[in-house]
Amino acid sequence: MMKKGFVSRRDWLFQAGNGMGSVALAALLNQQGLLGATACGAPGDLQTPFSPRKSHFAPRAKAVISMFMSGGVSQMDTFDPKPGLLKYAGHPLSGKGDVVVRQGHPGPLMPTPFTFKQYGQSGMPVSEIFPNIARHVDDMAFIRSVVGRSNDHVMAAYELATGTVRMGSPSVGAWVTYGLGSENQNLPAYVVIYDARGGPFGGPANWTAGYMPAVFQGTIFRSAGDPIVDLKPPPSVTAEQQRSRLDLLGKLNALDEAGNPGNSELSARINSYELAYRMQGCAPEAVDMANEPESTKKLYGLDNATTEPFGRQCLMARRLVERGVRFIQLYHGGLGNQNTDTWDAHDDVRSNHTKHALEVDHPIAGLLTDLKSRGLLDSTLVIFQSEFGRMPISQRGVGRDHNPGTMTIFMAGAKIKGGQAIGESDEFGYKAAVQPVSVHDLHATILHLLGMDHTRLTYAYQGRQMRLTDVYGVAVPQIVA
Repeated sequence: MMKKGFVSRRDWLFQAGNGMGSVALAALLNQQGLLGATACGAPGDLQTPFSPRKSHFAPRAKAVISMFMSGGVSQMDTFDPKPGLLKYAGHPLSGKGDVVVRQGHPGPLMPTPFTFKQYGQSGMPVSEIFPNIARHVDDMAFIRSVVGRSNDHVMAAYELATGTVRMGSPSVGAWVTYGLGSENQNLPAYVVIYDARGGPFGGPANWTAGYMPAVFQGTIFRSAGDPIVDLKPPPSVTAEQQRSRLDLLGKLNALDEAGNPGNSELSARINSYELAYRMQGCAPEAVDMANEPESTKKLYGLDNATTEPFGRQCLMARRLVERGVRFIQLYHGGLGNQNTDTWDAHDDVRSNHTKHALEVDHPIAGLLTDLKSRGLLDSTLVIFQSEFGRMPISQRGVGRDHNPGTMTIFMAGAKIKGGQAIGESDEFGYKAAVQPVSVHDLHATILHLLGMDHTRLTYAYQGRQMRLTDVYGVAVPQIVA
């Protein structure tokens, strides 16, 4: 029994340890953002993994909307016309070395079934399947010589998403939010919205945080129905009860994390609980499009059953950019039926690309129009891309096989000079011929526009300073000029 006024050494250490533990816990909770919250859209003093961080130099863009057309968009049928295909239609593709196809059945050179027209002051040629996007060519830069490393859907998608054809590396969105944080602590910094018909080739590894802390991975918003599942608490739980439960859970998780400092999943879980709590006050308003004017809904094609699904994705992307979300990844084309629900035009390029262009042409044009009218286009980088291009030779006479040798993407916004074509594919659209642009070059360009030097944005992993661009990458000069 302890005498009055006397404290044993053991008891003194125990009681002092409790006090020091409380100080340590408070510091840990503050680092994890568990000591308070800020108003919707305001960075405030809350310190989280997504607190805004300074860029390496003055950025041209504050946010990214990346639109990925899953399946492989054909360059010579969309934005890279090739008159040589008409001139030599029916001839074999010769003089190009070994021609490697993915599915076999290589046929002769096949011209596009679509007509091209010139648009804008720049006179940029665009296929008839994109009449609405075509009106914005003077705000777009087309890169016609992007080169991939794989003709496999999954591996090619991983390369565009992470810079490597293998799964397990952090995605572009994870690198961006790791480097810059977010301007809104009450919404995810990195949001992924995929096609209601199903996810893209490769699934969640496309928006993974890889070897980075799991907190930097993308957060899924649904493209149909309630975008965020189970966000609202049960009616029987009051706000005070929920806050009390969350505080207790946060303390227990923080203590567990202190004993397991290398467990990034646990840290991500702590952060996700708190973010979900803050989102209950902010996210419903951010994703609620009911109060958008009818004119805006029509602008995005929400009044048409064909354009409504991707139109909702594009409109939600604009609303998230307005509210400070850093990186929004949109996917069009889902794996419900690979041949009909994606851009994978093996069976018939005419029917496939006509169908999917109808689904995205109006919404993408609406997004560009809306961003520009609101003064957001100059501070937002908009990207249209796919995992690879397609072959200039026919497959069974009507389709086109995979072709990583060249593809066309476009970028808009971020004060990029529009109305320009960068690089060239050869006369048939088979290989990049002038200024080949690698995926590492693309990623270096994206980071540069966001104010980050891709050689300085590193993450220490297994004794090496890792980069999104590995040891490669040069920003495309015409884009960053």
